[in-house]
Amino acid sequence: MRDINVNEITQNIKEMCIEATHFLTDDMKEALYSSEKNETSPLGKQILCQLEENLDIAGNDMIPICQDTGMAVVFMDIGQEVHFTGGLLEDAVNKGVRQGYIEGYLRKSVVSDPIIRKNTEDNTPAVIHYNIVSGDNVKITIAPKGFGSENMSKIYMLKPADGIEGVKDAIINTVKEAGPNACPPMVVGVGIGGTFEKCALLAKKALLRRVNMHSDIEYVAELEKEMLIKINDLGIGPGGLGGSTTAFAVNIETYATHIAGLPVAVNICCHVNRHSMRII
Repeated sequence: MRDINVNEITQNIKEMCIEATHFLTDDMKEALYSSEKNETSPLGKQILCQLEENLDIAGNDMIPICQDTGMAVVFMDIGQEVHFTGGLLEDAVNKGVRQGYIEGYLRKSVVSDPIIRKNTEDNTPAVIHYNIVSGDNVKITIAPKGFGSENMSKIYMLKPADGIEGVKDAIINTVKEAGPNACPPMVVGVGIGGTFEKCALLAKKALLRRVNMHSDIEYVAELEKEMLIKINDLGIGPGGLGGSTTAFAVNIETYATHIAGLPVAVNICCHVNRHSMRII
């Protein structure tokens, strides 16, 4: 059994909140630069160049990449040999988010009640997903999720008879309806299977996979490639102003489901697909 003081969790999450809102992961930067070189529309290429410039300014001057610094989504993969000391884990996570958003001068976008809508003024509470795994480490992933693209996401409860063509239609229709509102180029996370809530979680987690990696499942990998081609053929383009780069990637995760169902979730993320991961 390994003891981890929750203060260590707080400190790492504080740092990760600031890191994720100022710097993109290497695969996202590579996708942006590669798309700019291959973009066929002059206006689309200009927009991608502006996004590159924005990214450079954010890193050099420590200014958030986007003014919407998101709602903090935290994934915790906790080894079952870990024992937390010094307080409650959930309190420690929210304390880290609070410190990160206040000390990092990040926009506070969370309201305490969806109807009353009073701002909590520290961007808490976070949305936290816990997963118990083997070992004595803790893997933390922070994904600040902006709501321009989040609002364009959808869940479909398809019939099994709809099959893979129904899944394809759900993905394409979601992207079409999102259009410029999702701040393209986008990353499209898709969850297939499970239950109503499980497919949404799969879609969210799919956004965390590197954009240059495909699923290990052969038919899923082929579906990812096909959907990316079809999405980019829509011509929505960078900023929704036309072009050949509407999406950087389509990442799909699947799970077992009921004989009577085919749940599908499409979680869209804008070109600022932010996340940071550490293992403690």
